[in-house]
Amino acid sequence: MLSDTKTKQVIEKNNLLDTEEIKKYEKEAGEKNQSLDEFLIEKGLITEEILYNSVANLHNLPFVNLKDKTIPKEVLFLIPEPISNSYQIIAFEKTEEYLSVAMTDPDDLQTIEFIKRKVNLPIKVSVSTPQGIQEAGKAYHKSLEQELGVINKKTGSKISAELPQKGSATAQKEASLQDLAQDMPVIRVVDTLLEYAIFEGASDIHIEPSEKSVIVRFRIDGILREIMNLPKKLQDGILARIKILSNLKLDEHRLPQDGRFKIETNDYKISFRVSIIPVFDGEKVVMRLLDEGKKILDLKDLGLNKKCLEKIKISLLKPHGMILVTGPTGSGKTTTLYTMMHILNTTKVNIATVEDPIEYRMQHINQSQVNSKIKFTFAKGLRALLRQDPDIIMVGEIRDKETASIAINAAMTGHLVLSTLHTNDASTTLPRLLDMGVEPFLISSTVNLIIAQRLIRKLCLNCRTSYKLKPEEVAELEKNQGINIQELTSSISKVEETKEVNKNLSDILFFKGKGCTKCGAQGYKGRVGIYEVLEITEEMRHLVSSRASTDDIFAKAREQGMITMLEDGFLKAKSGITTIEEVLRVTKE
Repeated sequence: MLSDTKTKQVIEKNNLLDTEEIKKYEKEAGEKNQSLDEFLIEKGLITEEILYNSVANLHNLPFVNLKDKTIPKEVLFLIPEPISNSYQIIAFEKTEEYLSVAMTDPDDLQTIEFIKRKVNLPIKVSVSTPQGIQEAGKAYHKSLEQELGVINKKTGSKISAELPQKGSATAQKEASLQDLAQDMPVIRVVDTLLEYAIFEGASDIHIEPSEKSVIVRFRIDGILREIMNLPKKLQDGILARIKILSNLKLDEHRLPQDGRFKIETNDYKISFRVSIIPVFDGEKVVMRLLDEGKKILDLKDLGLNKKCLEKIKISLLKPHGMILVTGPTGSGKTTTLYTMMHILNTTKVNIATVEDPIEYRMQHINQSQVNSKIKFTFAKGLRALLRQDPDIIMVGEIRDKETASIAINAAMTGHLVLSTLHTNDASTTLPRLLDMGVEPFLISSTVNLIIAQRLIRKLCLNCRTSYKLKPEEVAELEKNQGINIQELTSSISKVEETKEVNKNLSDILFFKGKGCTKCGAQGYKGRVGIYEVLEITEEMRHLVSSRASTDDIFAKAREQGMITMLEDGFLKAKSGITTIEEVLRVTKE
């Protein structure tokens, strides 16, 4: 699928349609929420072959008809099937000097560079049609089916999920599983999954056995997406391969197992945290991907607006007290903490952490990991850290009264403490600490700042288009989503420091993504945070000391100019960073 801009460029350059016709068809395509190329081909206004021949001409590249090509298996599999499907690219010829690939969008330099690094050869690009690439891609299944026949002969019937008894049967079964894990089709499937997950920037891989197949899903930008549906006969081989990589027991099928392994190349260093648990149809695998080579972000890169940024920087300069980051699992709390530690990390201070798990290694920071098996808890770790002469302490999470009390006492005795808490917004954090049994005067005298956050998907810049909300859509937001439109538009104007207040959302330009090859037809690529930052002022301290309710704390925070996550989200939607739908999905769920 080409972007609308590219389609217009190709059509105009080759005089396929006149300017007025293009405008007319673009409007009609927009009304049907279709891309321009898809609309033109569907209506028979242009053929797929003419359009992509024109793309080839525009880029001075050859056009290749893949229908006439027989692609060798070893060449085809140089590009993993999921990447071929998502990015409409296929390898069809290889020499000692170069690899020939056919693709629909020769501007997709990221994919070309990825393939180049993978095969360690220069890439010779040709253009082909989406249908041609789809037809050629059928060879993946034919090749895999032939190889699966070999596995089927080796395994005969499905290996029993019972734990084997002592004796030679155990050794035989383990040897059989070892053989399975070494089969080329199994290695190829697992390697493809891992490589594709890294390429797509997935945070988790889910391998789920069902009655008749094995479903593979990736969590990309916080959303689970089905990637592959594999034959059931591959189940035991894939599981065995992952267990070997993770150094887990091959013959254990009844108990959960946890392990890890690492993939390191010149381009990336990824750690995989593996969890295996028995389910009805076998064993489910979830792998968390942690990029150890990831560059620590700057606070600006996280998506914080100017006023929030200033408040955080002031709190980081304070020698003692507590900064809390709150939100549900997967909301980017740890990334925010690491970013703050990166700013504080100098040779003049001793920074110590207790985490579960250690997600990123940081130079010159002493990081300890919680281990429940030996009863090394957050509370125990925190007590030990206080004997290590720290200036700054990071506690991965405050889960109970004991950890909260030690952390707050550390903040009172001259340490800067950074930690996370599971609350829905900034205002409920202080009452949550009260619920844990911490004394009000301790909370009011130690907590300096609370940051509540969520992660929202960013719009793909390649297929982003603008629009305005219709009056009935604005009314629906107010009625069904409970949004005070007047308050929202007033807050947007205050943050942007504009004199005129936008009284109606229908006057504001918003954006949405149509979906293209660069974003996997999702319309989104990457994520950014939305925040509300609650500064603990003297007035706020008095409220906490008197055990004020969440509503009272929220009212005072608003009076002092706190921007809510919903408002921050709408500001980002107005700026073309995300969509209204995405903001509502994250803040209203």
